Amino acid sequence: MSNADELLRIEGIRKTFPGVVALDGVDFDLRRGEVHVLLGENGAGKSTLIKMLSGAYTPDAGRILAGGEEVRIHGAQDSERLGIATIYQEFNLVPDLTVAENIFLGRQPRRFGMIDRKTMEADAEVLLERVGVNVSPRARVRELGIARLQMVEIAKALSLNARVLIMDEPTAVLTSEEVEKLFSIVRKLREDGVGIVFITHHLEEIAALGDRVTVIRDGRSVGQVPASTPEDELVRLMVGRSIEQQYPRERADTGAALLSVEGLTRDGVFHDVSFQVHAGEVVGIAGLVGAGRTEVVRAVFGADPYDKGTVKVSGASIAKYDVNAAMTAGIGLIPEDRKGQGLVLGASVEENLGLVTMRAATRAGLVDLKRQHEAAGWIAQQLGVRMAGLGQHVRTLSGGNQQKVVIGKWLLAETKVLILDEPTRGIDVGAKVEIYQLINQLTAAGAAVLMISSDLPEVLGMSDRVLVMAQGRIAGELAADEATQDAVMALAVSTPTTEPEAGRGR
Repeated sequence: MSNADELLRIEGIRKTFPGVVALDGVDFDLRRGEVHVLLGENGAGKSTLIKMLSGAYTPDAGRILAGGEEVRIHGAQDSERLGIATIYQEFNLVPDLTVAENIFLGRQPRRFGMIDRKTMEADAEVLLERVGVNVSPRARVRELGIARLQMVEIAKALSLNARVLIMDEPTAVLTSEEVEKLFSIVRKLREDGVGIVFITHHLEEIAALGDRVTVIRDGRSVGQVPASTPEDELVRLMVGRSIEQQYPRERADTGAALLSVEGLTRDGVFHDVSFQVHAGEVVGIAGLVGAGRTEVVRAVFGADPYDKGTVKVSGASIAKYDVNAAMTAGIGLIPEDRKGQGLVLGASVEENLGLVTMRAATRAGLVDLKRQHEAAGWIAQQLGVRMAGLGQHVRTLSGGNQQKVVIGKWLLAETKVLILDEPTRGIDVGAKVEIYQLINQLTAAGAAVLMISSDLPEVLGMSDRVLVMAQGRIAGELAADEATQDAVMALAVSTPTTEPEAGRGR
């Protein structure tokens, strides 16, 4: 490799925060026309590293070189001047502005002192064509889906003439078709000489797209390997140990039906949905995007209305469209959007863990803070939440630790039926196994778990039974020993009849 091919080099970077060493001697380099995967568990230091490159943080020690010259990055303008563009998981777009206005925000072309809208929209159209997205530059950003928003972010990066493009979990919320389209664009950018830092938790994406992999563990770079490295070895580098069993489901003895759903219908959304979940059992719900899975469990939890049907816990009916009634009956929901719906990001770990139990801990209008503190400390220790302390803001935790806090608040409430909607989305393999162990603990204690996941191997690996939804109905039910990817997909793309293929419940 010639020096001219090196776009970026990081040497011995160190960054500390109060009570935490985030990075400790990290080395990393990026070449022209390559995809360099940055791999590590949640909390390993990946986000801190890319925030240094984007100008959000400055290093305490070490140096950053661009084009062979040492540089200082003190803000977003320094980063942009060096040709570095970052696309975060949470998009940096203004919903009420148009696509063109977002692409050129703060850099709009002007004519006679006025914004030259015609030129701006024409330039935006060229960029949108380059990334292969069919969207009008005059469309409002709020009208676009996730995949198109991502393409707008890439077009925005290209408008900056970015030589380095950092992509943080870009496939986390995309369908398989959208992922393939994104990969095609990334490959084209690579051919154009752009260097791409690609962060992902999906190990299968690494060999499909990457050239090299740098692994970060506990704030240190522990290895640089080819993208063709076997997944088992990547996992060993990430977590410092081998994970012999990716889905460590421990089957528990099942008891009576804790959750019984019968004939649940919401016109135009889902129809005649019936199933049971027994004590000690994990029931998975699989299906394609739009099949109605999330809508059904939100209705069961009382968060959304439904037109017909019944929901029972331990044989007792609960009022519909009443979250308090569902919680009182013993139902808990860990939502798909943990940051938007499962956590209060500006509150502490302790405050988030106490959200569900606050009412029970209140006497004469006063909250028993000592009891809440002791309970929060106990559950955080039991779950192994990695944090500086209970007072740490939950927004500063890694994704895996945030998910533990969401689960922890329902464990404190002694939930009978726990609904998990995409429980490991955006979580690394080490943290996933810890979440699976928590599921085992729940079922061993006699709880019932209903789990939605778009990760089909996860559904198959952790479920005792699998319900498959298609077009708002249950298309079939599969026992663990007959649930294969082919069998699930065949049901997922079918046109369901009024009765599922394998009966209701057990």
